[in-house]
Amino acid sequence: MVKPQDRRWAAIALVGYSLLLIYWMLFGFGRAPHDTYMYNLKPFLTICQFLRAGDFMSARWLVNMIGNIGVFIPFGLLMPMVFGGKLRREIFLFLSGVVILEILQLVLKRGSFDVDDMILNTTGFLLGFGIYKLYDRMLSKPI
Repeated sequence: MVKPQDRRWAAIALVGYSLLLIYWMLFGFGRAPHDTYMYNLKPFLTICQFLRAGDFMSARWLVNMIGNIGVFIPFGLLMPMVFGGKLRREIFLFLSGVVILEILQLVLKRGSFDVDDMILNTTGFLLGFGIYKLYDRMLSKPI
């Protein structure tokens, strides 16, 4: 059970992290607008390309594969604290935000709309959510 003061701090952290992530995804890391719209609508196309390349220590691979998972783990940790821990509701909220962010990247031509990014982002969210649930279960068990 999350205490009200913990819920408040988690909400502040969630909003702050969301704003930071929006900045990273649209403007950070030297992102400049493209001349064309970039998108991938075919699931696992980008993921398979990176896995086939086999260069697992390159900066591009780390940013795309590990980064797209890792930076979304905090959402899986914080959202249950703020919204109560119901996976169905929270994954809907999470996916809504990710889709909006991907659409913004497409429309503003600052990045690409990539269904694989959404798959990796959701993997990160689910990892964080699983860690939260495991920790919550451990705390609720009597010693």
